[in-house]
Amino acid sequence: MQIDSNLKAFQELNDAINRVVIGQDHVVKTLLLALLTNGNVLLEGLPGTAKTRSVKSLARCLTAELGRIQFTPDLLPSDVTGNEVYQEVEGRQMLQFQQGPIFNNIVLADEINRAPAKVQAALLEAMEERTVTVAGKSYQLPPLFMVLATQNPIEQEGTYPLPEAQMDRFIMKTNVDYPDDTAEEAIIRLVRGEEAGDAVEEPSFSQEVVFAAREQVAATTVSKNIDQYIVALIMATRDPARYEDSRLKDWIRVGASPRASIALDKCARAAAWLEGRDFVTPDDVRGVAHGVLRHRLILSYDALAESVTTDDVIDEILKKVTAA
Repeated sequence: MQIDSNLKAFQELNDAINRVVIGQDHVVKTLLLALLTNGNVLLEGLPGTAKTRSVKSLARCLTAELGRIQFTPDLLPSDVTGNEVYQEVEGRQMLQFQQGPIFNNIVLADEINRAPAKVQAALLEAMEERTVTVAGKSYQLPPLFMVLATQNPIEQEGTYPLPEAQMDRFIMKTNVDYPDDTAEEAIIRLVRGEEAGDAVEEPSFSQEVVFAAREQVAATTVSKNIDQYIVALIMATRDPARYEDSRLKDWIRVGASPRASIALDKCARAAAWLEGRDFVTPDDVRGVAHGVLRHRLILSYDALAESVTTDDVIDEILKKVTAA
C-alpha cells in the first residue's frame, strides 16, 4: 500500500536524522510533525545543542534547498525577502527582482530574536501565506517551504522579543536541552569519526514523498469526541476560572488563539499517522499539546513571580481537562 511506503520513508528519515543528531529525539519528531503539517517551528535552546545540525540534516535527506539567515540588529527586510535591482537586459536598464534567502525550501532563521521589528514583519507573510510581496508585487514561495527558527533562551542583551502575531505562526515550539551522559559520549564518538572521514550515510528522499504523506495525514479520521477534547483544552486557557479547584485562573493572563486549535488538530493527526494509525486518540493530542501551546500562552505576573512556566500550566490543564 502507498501509505506503507510513505510511512516507511518517514521512519527512515527519523532514524537518519537521529543518527547524526544524538539525544534530541523530541526535536527530530517536532521537525517531522511540522513537515507533515506544512508548519514552521521555533527551536529554543542553549548554544551547541545541535539545533542547526538538525535542520541541515533534514535538508540533506530531503534534497531540499536550505537558506540560512543569520539575524542581527542591522539586518534589513530586503536581506530576507530580496529586492529589485537595476540590471541591463538586451541593452536596456530595467528593474529585476533578485530573490532573497527566503526563497528556499527550508529556511533556517538563526537567532531570530536578534532582528528588529521590521525584519520580523517581513517574515509574517511568508510564514502564513507562503508568498512574499516586494514593491507591490507578490511572489510565490516553493511548494515545500518551512521556516525553522532558533533562539537562545538566556542571552537577552541585544535581542528583541518576537511579536505575538509571529509567535502564533509557529505551529510548534520545542525546547532543546543538553544531552544526558550516554548521549554526550555518543556525540564525542560521532564527531571523532566524522573528523576521521567516517561520515554517517544519509538516505535521500524525494519531496514528493512529503506531499503524498500530507494527503494521508489530511485523511486521518478525527472523531467528534477528539474535536471536543481539543476545544476543551483551548477553552481552559481562555476561561481558566471554570476550574475553581485549580490555580489556572491565577496563572494565565492571555489564552491561546484559534490557530492553537487548528495546530492541535493538525499535529495530532500527523502524530497518529507517524504511529501507523488512521485515527486520532486523546494520547495523540496530549503528546503534541506542549509543543503547540507553550509559545501561545501569556502568563500572569503571579505565575512569573512564582517561577511557574508555560509547561507547568499545560501540565495542569491536561490534568484538569479529561477526554470523553
